[in-house]
Amino acid sequence: MPDFLLEIFGEEIPSRMQARAAADLKHQFAERLKAQGIAHGAVTTYVTPRRLALIARDLPAAQADQTEERRGPRVGAPDKAVDGFLASAGITRDQAEEVETDKGRFYVARLFKPGRRTVAVLGEIVAGLLWDFAWPKSMRWGAEPSTGLSSKLNWVRPIHGVIALFDGDVVTLPLTREGDAGHGIAAGRSTQGHRFMSRGPVTIDDPHAYVAALREAKVMAVADERRDLIARAAAELAFAKGLEIVPDEGLLDEVTGLVEWPVPLMGRIDDAFMDLPPEVLATAMRTHQKYFAVRPRGGTGLAPWFITVANIAAPDGGARIVAGNERVLRARLSDARFFWDSDRKETLESRVAALSGIVFHAKLGTVAQKIERVRALAKALLPYVPGADAAGVDRAALLAKADLVSGMVGEFPELQGIMGRYYARLQGESDTVAEAIAEHWQPQGPGDACPTAPVSVVVALADKLDTLAGFFGVNEKPTGSKDPFALRRAALGVIRLVLENRLRVALLPVFAAAARGHGQDGDTVAADLLAFFIDRLRVHLREQGKRHDLVAAVLGTGTEDDIVRLIARVEALAAFLGTDDGANLLAAQRRAGNILRIEQKKSGERFDQDPDPALYAQDEERALAAKLGTASAATTSAVAAEDYAAAMAALATLRAPVDAFFDRVTVNAPEAPVRANRLALLSRINATMALVADFARIEG
Repeated sequence: MPDFLLEIFGEEIPSRMQARAAADLKHQFAERLKAQGIAHGAVTTYVTPRRLALIARDLPAAQADQTEERRGPRVGAPDKAVDGFLASAGITRDQAEEVETDKGRFYVARLFKPGRRTVAVLGEIVAGLLWDFAWPKSMRWGAEPSTGLSSKLNWVRPIHGVIALFDGDVVTLPLTREGDAGHGIAAGRSTQGHRFMSRGPVTIDDPHAYVAALREAKVMAVADERRDLIARAAAELAFAKGLEIVPDEGLLDEVTGLVEWPVPLMGRIDDAFMDLPPEVLATAMRTHQKYFAVRPRGGTGLAPWFITVANIAAPDGGARIVAGNERVLRARLSDARFFWDSDRKETLESRVAALSGIVFHAKLGTVAQKIERVRALAKALLPYVPGADAAGVDRAALLAKADLVSGMVGEFPELQGIMGRYYARLQGESDTVAEAIAEHWQPQGPGDACPTAPVSVVVALADKLDTLAGFFGVNEKPTGSKDPFALRRAALGVIRLVLENRLRVALLPVFAAAARGHGQDGDTVAADLLAFFIDRLRVHLREQGKRHDLVAAVLGTGTEDDIVRLIARVEALAAFLGTDDGANLLAAQRRAGNILRIEQKKSGERFDQDPDPALYAQDEERALAAKLGTASAATTSAVAAEDYAAAMAALATLRAPVDAFFDRVTVNAPEAPVRANRLALLSRINATMALVADFARIEG
């Protein structure tokens, strides 16, 4: 069966968009084939800076023939209705069938649709992809300069050509749409190789030859191949000098998307710059130049070398490329040297006043105002963080943002906090204050380190809580996939700070205090924030392999705002449900809940009153009532002591009397008082178990 090749060739695709574009192309193409009833084999995508491509294997020559059954009006319906149906189906009354259904006898048209040639369908699919493909950012470009009109076709960058090849034939693309001024794009079988090293157009006659033909034209079409080559060759260059690459997966991915024929080269950093902080060196190389930093093998700090990745195999072995990169880096580091020297002439405290000139958010004031709110909130958080020094916390909160107005952070925003730590130490601040200045931004993601030093923890919590309360108070909440102020990340940061440091923080009063710092309604904002946090906590626990339904079950008992306690209850509940007693008791609770629900719906009554012992007619009722009393008291005491294993053990004692009750007692007794009393006993089972969790929310 033949294969299909699609390549969209144009100007450079931003590196950050390439992997997602390749995945989207594969998914959308496969979905469109499925919608057309065309089976296919493997679909492989390729992406380089200048092309996005796919090869679909084993496509049929044509769609399968289809028979469509279309039901019309009822037999005996008015002639006008029947004639309208026949006309729309393109058949005569003699060709219509009469089919008996459970709703009567109807006219049915069976329409034969012969399968179309796959090559024609592919043209429509590719045209639809080009028109409808969603990029994070896209553009239009002029197609008719003489008229000043431009195409309505959007793509990430201007398209120069398209290969669409099926079974040796070029696929015609019906690209023009109504109102479109023209785009000048037609499919062919030719593409371009490397911008500098290729000797001319590359003609593809067979999809199987695509990757090899591009390689001949000095283009590595497979992104993973380019990535592996960069990593391997860079490591070999470093190893030859007794060094190793500083790991940077993000930079490796980015550089992979910048080159079609990667050639790693090693350059040298002038010794005059090696006394700059290593973070400054690494950031200057990474951010502006996309260089890899290197360090002594097995050591710390940076070595006076770097790895750059050229997009060409130069005749001189890359000597001129290296010299040019060294020259550019020298200029960058000279700027960094200037900022380093000038920043140290002012203290961090003297910079605090300048924060009043930076707007944090139009509705939330300046950064200077934020600092004052953080200081006040940090003071309120002190009792929750053992070992936190009040004076150190206040000092760190005051200076936490001061480096934002330094020259170095202005040039390299990624160094916020890091430079503050350097400047604080140089200016005689304590190590705890200096570390808190750097660490209060953390954690900034799932893989980021979480502060553990008490002063750092307090300031980090206060900063994130102030941000969350502020934005929630002015109704700037995350919606769908949009989270412009990274509030989900901030909430996850708070969750990690609390859990990893095992802080016993009552979140509702803390949220309310943060909101009042903004002059907002503390109770309203606190309730909204707690719901948001619980949702983030579910996501966090699910990523750790914990069951989100158990979180919902524990939360169903009321307003639980201590997430350390919540996690302990979830873990104890999970362990309990893993036992026979737990599983059977859950089944019994569901049975009791179902009976109560049915009876309440029938009678309109609730059965949450205390059972009347005088109405117990069987020993099993009396035994269950007695055990419910002792289990309820033991569970209440254990929950109050936060001994959740003991609480689960108390619930486990209910299994035998509950099983006996359901085995030997008829709940729906004919006598109304007895029936109501037994339903009240079932309600007590639910109430006792609800002391630990809302078992009705547990799945499975």
